[in-house]
Amino acid sequence: MIRLSACIEMLFREHPFEERFAAAKACGLSAIEFWGWENKDVGVVKERLSEHGLELAAFCVGSRDPEIAPEWNKKRLSDRTGIKAFAKAVRESAEVANSLGCNTLIVTCGQARDDITRAEQHTNIVLALRAGGEVAGELGVTLVLEPLNVLCDHRGYFLSSSYEGFGIVEEVDSPAVKLLYDVYHQQITEGNLISNIKKHAHLIGHIHIADVPGRHQPGTGEINYKNVFAAIGSSGYDGFVGMEFSPVGASADAVKETLELARH
Repeated sequence: MIRLSACIEMLFREHPFEERFAAAKACGLSAIEFWGWENKDVGVVKERLSEHGLELAAFCVGSRDPEIAPEWNKKRLSDRTGIKAFAKAVRESAEVANSLGCNTLIVTCGQARDDITRAEQHTNIVLALRAGGEVAGELGVTLVLEPLNVLCDHRGYFLSSSYEGFGIVEEVDSPAVKLLYDVYHQQITEGNLISNIKKHAHLIGHIHIADVPGRHQPGTGEINYKNVFAAIGSSGYDGFVGMEFSPVGASADAVKETLELARH
């Protein structure tokens, strides 16, 4: 059974942030997710999750520490001198995740650099994720590394290919480090969605969905989501599938359409 989560950064934007939890629950969802936690009132998030009986599926690694946050945001994973800052940001974020009952932290690796080779950047990312994975494992959470498309939305980002992403995860070799497989980004980048999901399900820690083009709800574009959902369901993947799309029409209608697709 597909377990859908609503990214309330993109969905239910017709409501103030604190009211989006109730809106998600009203659609029949059991989980939500968001991007950064640093700009959120964590206490209010915890209250809303409890009030509406929702799980928090995922959020991004970040830091409020005035010394750590600038270094992490600037260096990300491809700069070896930023590894300690990353590990500290993981610890800080994992402690927040534990307080909110969340098991998954999203990691982006940052922009490609022109001062060192791509091979060196790849190695630095592996080393950073090993360090971060050690902390994540200690605190009982999983880091999920996200490839992003560089053709439409994230020009200059280092990691676009899920193939390289899966390779990085295998090199890190930690049960606390997996890949975030974003169907929207990977359709734009390389396609071969169903085969990749089935072959690499054991390396996937979170999934995001949206259709192409437009990044709207499934059923509005070229991806056959009926078949994609069937592939996810038969792959052995048992994590959340995050709806990270900009809805055409009302958010509630887009969510209900997606729920219907996922059931069949």
